Amino acid sequence: MSAQPERAARQTLPVLFILITLALDAIGFGLIMPVMPDLLREVTGEDLAHAALWGGVLTGGFAVMQVLCGPMIGNLSDRFGRKPVLLLSLAVLSADYLVLALAGTIWLVFLARLINGVTSATYGTATAYIADISTPEQKAQRFGLIGAAFGAGFIMGPALGGMLAEFGTRAPFYAAAVVAALNLGFGALVMRESLTPTNRRSFSWRRANPFGAFKSIGKLPGLGRFLTIYAAFEFAFIVYPVIWTYFAIARFGWTPSQVGGSLALYGLGMVLVQGVLIRVAIRSLGRRGAMLVGALAALVSFSALAVIDSGTVAMMLIPLSSLSGLVSPALRAEMSDRVAANQQGELQGALASLHAIGMIGAPLVYTQVFARFSGDQAILDLPGMVFIIPAALSLMALLLLRPAQERSPV
Repeated sequence: MSAQPERAARQTLPVLFILITLALDAIGFGLIMPVMPDLLREVTGEDLAHAALWGGVLTGGFAVMQVLCGPMIGNLSDRFGRKPVLLLSLAVLSADYLVLALAGTIWLVFLARLINGVTSATYGTATAYIADISTPEQKAQRFGLIGAAFGAGFIMGPALGGMLAEFGTRAPFYAAAVVAALNLGFGALVMRESLTPTNRRSFSWRRANPFGAFKSIGKLPGLGRFLTIYAAFEFAFIVYPVIWTYFAIARFGWTPSQVGGSLALYGLGMVLVQGVLIRVAIRSLGRRGAMLVGALAALVSFSALAVIDSGTVAMMLIPLSSLSGLVSPALRAEMSDRVAANQQGELQGALASLHAIGMIGAPLVYTQVFARFSGDQAILDLPGMVFIIPAALSLMALLLLRPAQERSPV
């Protein structure tokens, strides 16, 4: 009788560790957001406007390192296993937050954020770990839990960071370092290696860069089409963190608290969809059906946001917008089943790079379009025009999701 609960614990604790790791990653990232402007003003001695410029440089550097290092970290995990790569990344991440807490110059802050961009590529390794230990039927549900854990952490992080900021600018950085260190200890105790020696492959620099990884993964049957869908959705949904605050103020006249409330509700909706509803959707509709529902919800909600002028209607659209969260876990599960066990890290690393590429390119596009259609110099006073781009990308994804000649493994 005792063997069965022990076996269940061995299977459950590693999954719990991964979910906690990703939630704490998001919390750690969110913890420092409220105080980063003050930190930049401290180390530069400049005003808020100059601090914002440096903030843009740091964000860009962080994203570039994710683009470059996502495939490398994934390939390293395919060579040496998930556990050492993930634990080493957590150790470096903890030290990196400590450096930020002690940094006295902008260049040290910049270096620390570049390193942070490398260690944040652990998302791909963590996802590969889940793929290793999950059956095809479990993958979409567990990938949904990953999204829910990350979303929950991102909701809690800024709130906790704002509270800790009362104890000083550096307090959230110390807290993030402690959180990462505690999770490192938890992982060392409960995490078991998921990639057996027989499923490992040699490390190749030719495949450990974004272009090589995309080329290698894209050659597999159906993967090129799914990578295109994934890239489209990543680019589309970056419109929310980039533009939503400005759009809500320009279109609805919302206060900061109303904007924050709407983002919190959207985050909660995504957590519920990816943590709970995904299981029902996959069981009832299958993966492709769940992706179609999610893509259709995205198309309708983005199209509506392009033309509405009522804040009440915008709030009512949040549950519909949240349904788009069905796409990512189902899509990741579909792609995971199409690659070999020794390519799971490479796949997830490539997906991390696509996300980072979107984080670099999307803000440039969305801010320019928003500026052209809002303000005194607008071509046409229609701030919602910016949502036409993600609506078009959602439509493209819907068309690509149409049944093809080849059949899905599940």
